[in-house]
Amino acid sequence: MKQRGTILLGILTMTLFLLGAFRQHIYTSHSIPATELAVAGDTLKKDPDTGLVVDENLMMVKAQCTSCHSPKLISQNRFTRDGWRQKIRWMQANHNLWDLGDTEKVVLDYLEKYYAPTQIYSRRAPLTNIEWYPLKQK
Repeated sequence: MKQRGTILLGILTMTLFLLGAFRQHIYTSHSIPATELAVAGDTLKKDPDTGLVVDENLMMVKAQCTSCHSPKLISQNRFTRDGWRQKIRWMQANHNLWDLGDTEKVVLDYLEKYYAPTQIYSRRAPLTNIEWYPLKQK
């Protein structure tokens, strides 16, 4: 009887492991990583040094932002223009970030263009025009 319990426990453990692996495969093969949300299919050219989107304002962003922190702090976040402005103010108040002056507009334009919040659906678009009806109880 003890051996049968051990075998059942082994089968249960293996089943849970396989279900977890299958679930991970489903999520990773059908979802889009956060770093690729800027444009579906991510056709934008990336800077090899920073991984940030190449743009005419990239050098200004690199000069103002990556001298203090990793560019990954930019690419892993998504904020509105106001959200990025608040982050800049927070860094100025708490981490001695200098006044960006006229370059702040350039930096915010870049961040808003490429690292703003996006919403995609990995399965299907939400249902629309739903006609609800009351359920009848028996």
